[in-house]
Parts: sequence; C-alpha cells; structure tokens
Amino acid sequence: MSLVNLRRSVRAVVLDECDRVLLCRFSIPEPVGTVVWAAPGGGVERGETPLAALRRELQEEVGLAVDGDPPHVWHQQVVAPGHAVGYDGVINDYFLVRAAWFQPRGTLSDDELAAENIDGFRWWSLRDIADYRGPQLFSPRDLATPLAALINGGVPAKPVSLGL
Repeated sequence: MSLVNLRRSVRAVVLDECDRVLLCRFSIPEPVGTVVWAAPGGGVERGETPLAALRRELQEEVGLAVDGDPPHVWHQQVVAPGHAVGYDGVINDYFLVRAAWFQPRGTLSDDELAAENIDGFRWWSLRDIADYRGPQLFSPRDLATPLAALINGGVPAKPVSLGL
C-alpha cells in the first residue's frame, strides 16, 4: 500500500457587501493555456496553523488583513497526479471572509505572483459564475453550487465536502 502525499492548503471565500467573490486567475502552463479561477490562498507551511497560513496568504496575494477566526465552510480533497507539483494531490480547506470591496494588491510583486501562476484578480457575481460558458475553469469546477448555498444559506454547521 502506497502512502498518498497531499499538499495541505487553505483558501478564502472572500465575499464583498454585494456577495461578489474575489478569485485569482491562475494561468497554468500544462496543459497548455489552462486558466483556472480559484479562491486566494495557498500552502500551509511546516509549523503553521491553517488560520495563520490563511492570514499570510491573503496578505501576500491580495493585501487583505483578516481579524478574528473566519468560519471553515468547505473541504476539498483531490488525489490526482500532476494536480500539485511534487504531490499526489491537494487538500483545500476554505474559510469565509467578509470584506468591503477593495482593489487586490498584496505584498508579492508581479514577478512573485507570476511564479505562482497568478496573473490577475476579479470580483465575480454568483450569476456571472453560473452563466459562464467560456474555456476557462473554476476551482471547484461547480463553484456556483456551493457558493449559492453559502450566500443563501449562510455558514454550514460543518464544512461542506467539495468535488474537483
């Protein structure tokens, strides 16, 4: 039996006062030209708590300072070769962060963001995500479904398990 080596990550579902969600545009080189819109966040470093990692990642990527302990709303486990370089897959834990609309600009330079395959940010409405039919992807792929449940139903009693 082989052990599965999964990358532990945290992500923030950042919702503004109009329930728009902030997503990062990831341009993935392989397969060629893949673009994925995903919540800001990243890996939990050794010795770091998930919430400390979330605070660090949000400051670095989008310039958002998080006070308090945001609720854990979603959990995702993806076991797929090539999904995370050097790993057999990823575990993403998502936390809900409410914030007034802001222009994303973190402490990372454009070159540092590009090294993480991030080349843009956008505030998306639920309708824009649900109606999108273009070639770019969302993570999770059916983002509109759990996002609608979160916006309309509030924080779940326990984290909702997400698919790919």
